[in-house]
Amino acid sequence: MNLLNMMDAENRVVLNVGGIRHETYKATLKKIPATRLSRLTEALGNYDPVLNEYFFDRHPGVFAQVLNYYRTGKLHYPTDVCGPLFEEELEFWGLDANQVEPCCWMTYTQHRDTQETLAVLDRLDLDTEKPSDEEMARKFGFEEAYFKGRLSWWQKTKPQLWSLFDEPYSSNSAKIIGVVSVFFICISILSFCLKTHPDMRVPVIHNITVRTTHNTSAWTLDKTQTNAHDAFFYIECLCNAWFTFEILMRFISSPRKCEFIKASVNVIDYIATLSFYIDLLLQKFASHLENADILEFFSIIRIMRLFKLTRHSSGLKILMQTFRASAKELTLLVFFLVLGIVIFASLVYYAERIQANPHNDFNSIPLGLWWALVTMTTVGYGDMAPKTYVGMFVGALCALAGVLTIALPVPVIVSNFAMYYSHTQARAKLPKKRRRVLPVEQPRGPMRLPGQGPPSGPGGTPVGPCGGPVGGGGGGGIPSSVSSGNMNRRMNPAKANNPKEMMGPKMVDMTMTLNPNGVGVKAEPLSTCRQSQDR
Repeated sequence: MNLLNMMDAENRVVLNVGGIRHETYKATLKKIPATRLSRLTEALGNYDPVLNEYFFDRHPGVFAQVLNYYRTGKLHYPTDVCGPLFEEELEFWGLDANQVEPCCWMTYTQHRDTQETLAVLDRLDLDTEKPSDEEMARKFGFEEAYFKGRLSWWQKTKPQLWSLFDEPYSSNSAKIIGVVSVFFICISILSFCLKTHPDMRVPVIHNITVRTTHNTSAWTLDKTQTNAHDAFFYIECLCNAWFTFEILMRFISSPRKCEFIKASVNVIDYIATLSFYIDLLLQKFASHLENADILEFFSIIRIMRLFKLTRHSSGLKILMQTFRASAKELTLLVFFLVLGIVIFASLVYYAERIQANPHNDFNSIPLGLWWALVTMTTVGYGDMAPKTYVGMFVGALCALAGVLTIALPVPVIVSNFAMYYSHTQARAKLPKKRRRVLPVEQPRGPMRLPGQGPPSGPGGTPVGPCGGPVGGGGGGGIPSSVSSGNMNRRMNPAKANNPKEMMGPKMVDMTMTLNPNGVGVKAEPLSTCRQSQDR
């Protein structure tokens, strides 16, 4: 019986991960070859001969799932661990992250969606804090001159102009410029709308000579057209003068001219500004044309200047990004709407022809398309309506199908908006400057007393602190767990000051490996040890 217990003990291995001891069979660790745990030998530097265990300073919660993967062949994701940490731990143990079970895959990959969302928010530039001088110098490519202290006058002025006109939250002056820009945008849009009101327009009256029935001449007044009041023209001139000045200053101080020109908001800005000057030229040289009023239609592009408000409102940026991220859902929504419109327009056309219907509104399928559109979108103008019972039944089905078609993709769009908005709020509360964590000093290998010689590996070959030949960059592993830091954990405090106890046979850990001649052998770095062990 004792012999069986001894054989069973030899087949077991103890793994101390982050202070938590795990015990399993060696055969269990061999189930997944070419991994860190499948190559455990007593020659490794992280083997403790005193406690007969292997010590790994890694996350113990993740290792419980790693060891369960060796036992059952199923890798599950712990819900109390962040995704990047889980991937880092799996990479250390030599396991593939794609082996996660399907039941945990959605939870495990959630951090990747979060990282993509944060990357999108970084591109949206939602920061409301003033960037440092070093960040501005790096953004404009003046980093080398900044560190040397040789910035020219233009190199100092250019970032200030850019912050003043393009970053409304960078300073109080920039906030004032932003308020002025928003004011002119609102005034321009308001003027564009009000000048179409009949009470705001001035009639153009011509004197016309007419012949009466008594062959005499008479004068009459004829109103040919109406023009906007002259005050609106001066308001437009003032607003567009500001827009021209603003876009020129932003272009001159832009760190990247090509990206500035390609930006969609900037394209709308200078096209809307250019349309004002084109309108002036058309009024001067093409006003005599009969269809000159149609040319005013192109001035509607100025209403697109409202999109400039996205530079001053993070909410509008998030809303536009939500529609951009939900493009697939919106495309699916339009596809199903078009499909339903065509089907129900055809059905209601033939349904209204089954019974006698003298007031039939559906004389063709194209007319039914309009009815199906307003019915499926639950608008229902009432200008067209089925009169027969079969047509009413088709109309009821059309309304129900429209409600379901619109309701299904909407939660996805709402979810995207909530995701972007919540991440933006959380990102705004995080500190901009993280506390730097100092790198941990790498533990050095065990020290052997003179005369003992270096530790021997298989076949009597001297091995270094990493488990490889001395001086040859041997096999990998984490430095010995029985180091000077762990000695205080395992040594009896009562014997700590006793020289005889310090020199006892159990004292095998020091800070340097000595050869028989007393010359120190430098311990290998931790990264070299790990790489060698992986090989």
